[in-house]
Amino acid sequence: MGYNNNQNNVRNNNHHQSYNEPYQPTVPYKELDESSYVEIAEKVINTLNNNAIANKKKVLTTSKIRNILALNAEIYNDVINDASSELPSDIVGRINYLKVRVLYESGRESSVKDFVTEASLLKHIENIKNNKSKYLLFSRYLEALVAYRKFIVGKDE
Repeated sequence: MGYNNNQNNVRNNNHHQSYNEPYQPTVPYKELDESSYVEIAEKVINTLNNNAIANKKKVLTTSKIRNILALNAEIYNDVINDASSELPSDIVGRINYLKVRVLYESGRESSVKDFVTEASLLKHIENIKNNKSKYLLFSRYLEALVAYRKFIVGKDE
């Protein structure tokens, strides 16, 4: 019986490796700033689109990227109305939860995982910490990603 379980584990591990190869980003991580976030977003979407065409896969749908943007919008509304330069602990907690939701969505669909990896979303979220201006820049980056997705890829099929 132990032998059969071991065979099943070997089979499952081999299947897992061939099915879910890790996506390797081609756009290197760069901290966002006012002069670069739009250019970075354009490179990310162009890369995802080119990879999808080359691999005959569908690129991330607009609705999937908008789901991430919608999660962020609730936080954004509270941040924009807060006068301090540092984010309060409850908002930092919500940003951490945003990271968890992004991870969850990435696990549900490979195109979302490719997007999150190529856009370095998790690193950018981690970089925010409690800095309001970094959060606002991250929000604009998300919006730029959505805009370039719509402009470059067009309508979902």
